[in-house]
Formats: sequence, structure tokens, C-alpha cells
Amino acid sequence: MNPTKFASVAGLLAMSVITSDLAADPVVRLIIDAASPGHAVSPMLHGVFFEDINYGADGGLYAELVQNRSFEHAEHLYAWGTVNREGEGTVTVESADPLNSNNPHYVRLAVQNPGKGFGVANYGFGGIVVRADENYLFSVRARSDAAFKGALRARLEDETGRPLGEYTIEGLNGQWQKFEGVIKSSGSATHARLVVLATAPGRVDLDVVSLFPENTWKQRRNGLRADLVQMLTDLHPAFMRFPGGCIVEGMDLANRYRWKDTIGDIAERKQNWNRWQDAIGNQTAPQYYQTCGLGFFEYFQLCEDIGAAPLPILNCGMACQYESKQLVPIDQLDPFVQDALDLIEFANGPATSPWGARRAALGHPQPFNLKSLGVGNEQWGEDYFARYRVFQAALKAEHPEIQLVTSAGPGVDDGFWKLAWDKFRSGTPADIVDEHYYRPPQWFLENATRYDAQDREGPRIFAGEFAAHDGGQRRASLRAAIAEAAFITGLVRNSDLVVMSSYAPLFAKAGASQWAPDLIWFDNTRVYGTPSYYVQELFSRNRPDVVLPVSVEGAAVSLPPLPAASVATYGAPPLVPYAPQPLPAVFVAAGRDRRAGETVLFVANPYAEARAGIIELRGAARVATEARVSVLTSANPDDGNSFEAPTKVAPREELMPIAGPVFARTFPACSLTVLRLKTTE
Repeated sequence: MNPTKFASVAGLLAMSVITSDLAADPVVRLIIDAASPGHAVSPMLHGVFFEDINYGADGGLYAELVQNRSFEHAEHLYAWGTVNREGEGTVTVESADPLNSNNPHYVRLAVQNPGKGFGVANYGFGGIVVRADENYLFSVRARSDAAFKGALRARLEDETGRPLGEYTIEGLNGQWQKFEGVIKSSGSATHARLVVLATAPGRVDLDVVSLFPENTWKQRRNGLRADLVQMLTDLHPAFMRFPGGCIVEGMDLANRYRWKDTIGDIAERKQNWNRWQDAIGNQTAPQYYQTCGLGFFEYFQLCEDIGAAPLPILNCGMACQYESKQLVPIDQLDPFVQDALDLIEFANGPATSPWGARRAALGHPQPFNLKSLGVGNEQWGEDYFARYRVFQAALKAEHPEIQLVTSAGPGVDDGFWKLAWDKFRSGTPADIVDEHYYRPPQWFLENATRYDAQDREGPRIFAGEFAAHDGGQRRASLRAAIAEAAFITGLVRNSDLVVMSSYAPLFAKAGASQWAPDLIWFDNTRVYGTPSYYVQELFSRNRPDVVLPVSVEGAAVSLPPLPAASVATYGAPPLVPYAPQPLPAVFVAAGRDRRAGETVLFVANPYAEARAGIIELRGAARVATEARVSVLTSANPDDGNSFEAPTKVAPREELMPIAGPVFARTFPACSLTVLRLKTTE
């Protein structure tokens, strides 16, 4: 029997049952044309964007347990305290004859009587977490005067002062030396402290006091927190954009991010203050710094670990345009351009080249296979394009193989955005244009079709930063996540044009955040993904190879207009008066995963009532008898996840029987459904 004809008969028989069963809910019909595959889906479509905001690096992804390890914070003894156990001495911060010029401050213990120990304690980032029977890697740079004849003791203690493990340091002299050893913890504590004690009279200088868990990601020294990296791995990101964000620009040019300061020995890396210290209203973090222990080598290595293409973003000679607005004169851009050229050599050059040799010396003789580079973060205006053209000409002259990511400004549909696209369409060369969208959930619904009719002759698009801001508190709610899912269906359909996308921000630490919503929340011991995290995971894990046409038949939905204030951006007036758009009954995208031999269907239902769906698969030679289905939903659109209920809103997996090429499926209120069906082309 002809399998196609058999499937059609089965479908007709099923229709009489389907139409009677679906009378209770609004009915939508989805017709997938499996015989007419369209353009390829960009393999880079779904990625991640890392920025050191919300303590995402130091105190977060970077596994260093000591805060202010080099005493370079503005408050030099921040997170440190004096420990005096029946002794006598002083603790001061000095700068004469430092370890090196990048690290000019250190602590001096001047001990007259050590008693039972005189020294300092570090309290970490809101406490140091240690676990019983696990090893912790301690290191310090230290020296002493000739009078000091004793040893140093590096000790882990719980919050009561009970010792948990110790390492003894001997052999100090008048020269800076690095000492390192292992402390095994005999117990567990969530608010432990690291104590360094002198045991004899004399003077001791300490710098770069460091403590790492041995169990970092891949057990690397100077490593990353394993549970946070696992959350990234589970997203299956195609790329990772780093290191930001506004920290690339800096509050002023002196504060800008310099990648060359972030490689090599951690004692030689130059600390920088984080521009998110005091950037948003009352959300201040006055001692928020970047040790740069998580630097460009570690970023490239992380990309390699999680299978993500690296996308570094470099300063283009402009500080933050919301803040100081400082500019490097056009005729003084050469050092900035050279930094970009040197970065390409660091990433891709042979081990015999100057910067390739630096990479090889760090333990990676093979290139990192860099293919894309961002010029500036979200700059705008004539000042940006004057500088971008200098970078573009120099980089393309030496490295035409590197794709350049350029900026369309901080928002879309405003004067900054229009100027950018006028430039791109009138001769300014661009490979990929970065667009950013931080808007209410309804905006994402109304803009799911924004790229359907856009000109394909211009540059490709990177949806580089987006998040649905649900309400004044910017809740990481199911409602926001499903609005994002609706928008992403449009990115999938238009992935010949929109070749990359990433949510922002990525990480946020509980009690130390400056921005919401965020994709992943963590504290010192726990981590969870928001509903938006699971939307990203579902799209990335189920990315098809080619798009399939899919039509939606069902009543359109009209929503009241958004308030004008919710669509205005960064002081640039909208180009045209805002007008609400009729919305489809559901938001869909479909494609073919040729390796798996499956048709993939994404259906986002952002509405308050369920949608009864009739799905018709046309043009497939054979259809399996069951489908794999993932559903993301919850009882209330305001639901989200928390440390106490980390998977309250998480995908539910099931197998669904299929009677033929026409079948029924109800799409719950406020839900994302991903359906995978074995079919033969």
C-alpha cells in the first residue's frame, strides 16, 4: 500500500474525531509543508552573552573564594579582618617595593608578640563555602624581614572559629615568593573564613592570597565554578559573547576593559573597578571589582569546553555614552586597532607568532578558531561610525576571514537605530548588525514578525541582547518567557537573516544584583534557571537544520496599545507613532532535523486560555506513530523559579501517540510546546 495514501486516509478518519473533541477551546489549525524545505537554519542562532554584572564573574562563575585577594579595592581591607589571639601587632596596607606595578598594594603584619597567632582573615563573598573531606588549593605571595624566624599557618575555620584544616608555610625571606599547598577540610560550613597567622615576631608581607576548591570545572587551577558551567553546557550554546556589555566601554576610558590585562599569571593581571558599582538607581555595589582572573584565555577555553564559538567584543575608542561619553580622537585610534589585531593573533596565530606564542605558553598551542569579533558594544551616532570605519578597514585588510559585528545602537525603531541602518544601506560595510530589545512581553508578541519582510540584501542580524521586562520589578516570569518564545519563533523562521541571538543578562547572584530579569540565579551553594532559561534550552536543543513552511489558521487576537513610556528608548523618540498589531492565534515555527530524521514544531501560546490545535503534516512519505513532546507551562503566568522550587517552571517531557499526518494537540495557556515527529522526506 502507498504509505502516503494510507496516511491521508488515516488523517481523514481522525478528523471527524478531532473536530468533535476540540469544541471546548478555540481551535487553531497548523499546516506544515514537509515537502517544501526552505532556507537553512543558522547553526549559530542560539547562544549566550556573558557580562560581569550581578557578580557574574568574581564571586560567581570564577571560583576564587577569597574576595579582594590582592588588596586593590578602593577600601584596601574590604572583606578582611584582623585576627589577634593573645598577641600584639599591627596590620597595615603598604605600597613600597610591591610585587609588581600592576599590583601595587599588599598587607604587612608587624608582629611584636604572636601569642597563639596574629594575622588576617578573609570572609569571601558573603562567606566561604567548604565541604567535608574536600581539598582547597591555597596560594600566597609572601616575604619577611630577617627578624621573622617562624612559619605562617593558612587555616580554614568555620563561623565559630573551629579549625577545619591547615597548611603551614615555611622558608620566608626578604624576596617575594609564591607558596602553595592543599588544605583538606574536616567539616562543612557555608560561612567559613580563611585565616593566615604569623607564629613568630617580625614583619611579614602578604599579597595575592588565594583559595580555590579543587573541584572546579574540569579540575583546573584558576578554574570556574562547576555547577554554573554545567548550566551553560546544558543550554547547548552555539556561541558565547564576552566580556560584556557596558563593561567593555567603561564608565570612562580609564575604566574600559583591556583584554591584555587579563592574561598570564594572576599576580600580574591588573585589577579594574567594575562599571556596575553604581550604575542603576539605588542598586549600588561600591566594592565591585574585576580581578580579571576570569580573563580572555579563560573565556576562550570555556567556549571550547562548552562547544560554543567565541565572540569577543572590544572597545572601539568610546566610553559609555550614557555616562562620561569620552571619545578617543580618530587620529589616536591606532593602539585600539592594534589591540584587535593582536587579539586575532592571540586566538588564531601559530605558536611561532608573538601573540600565538603567548597563547601556547598558557597551555593551548592550538588556535582557538576565532571567526567573529565585535567592534564596540552598543554605541550609536556619527561618533561611532567614524571609529567603526577605521577598525573595519584595518581589520578587513589583514583578516578578511573575520566577520565583524557592529552596533545598531541601544534599541530598535528609534532615531539611533534608523541612522545605523541608513549607514549600512548607503555604503558602510557590515557583516552582522547587533540589535538589542529590552521591552514588555507584549512588544515581543507584536514584533515576532518584524523580520518577515526585511530586505535580505543587507547585512545579517544578531539579536544580541533581549529580555521581556514583565512589570516594574522586571519579573523572571512564565509570561515573560513565553513572550520571548513567541519572538524566537520569528527568529527561527527568519534565520537566513537573523543568524545569532542571545538573552541578557546571563547570571545574577542573590543579594548582589544590579539588573533584572536574568537567565540564571545563584548563591554560594545553589543555582537555578528562570523560565526564560528553559525557553532558551528548548530552542537550542531542538534547533532544526532547515525551515519548513507552516501556516496558522485561527482567529487573530487584538491587545490594547502599550503605554508610550514602555516603548520609548534611551531618549531617542520613536520614528513612527506606535500602533498595536493583530496577533496570530498561536506563534509557530517548523523545521526539519535531517540528522535525526524528524520534523520539529515550535508552538508558543502566550494567551490566558488554551488553544485546541489540529496539526496537519503535508508532503511526508511516512509519519511515525508517536511524537516526543516538551511542554513548558505552569498554573499561573506569574509563576517563576526559586532556590526553594528551582524547577517549578520547567519542561515536561512526554510521548504522544500519532494516528497519522493529521492529529490533535491542545496547547495550554501561557505555554511553549516543542513537538518532534519522525518523518520521511
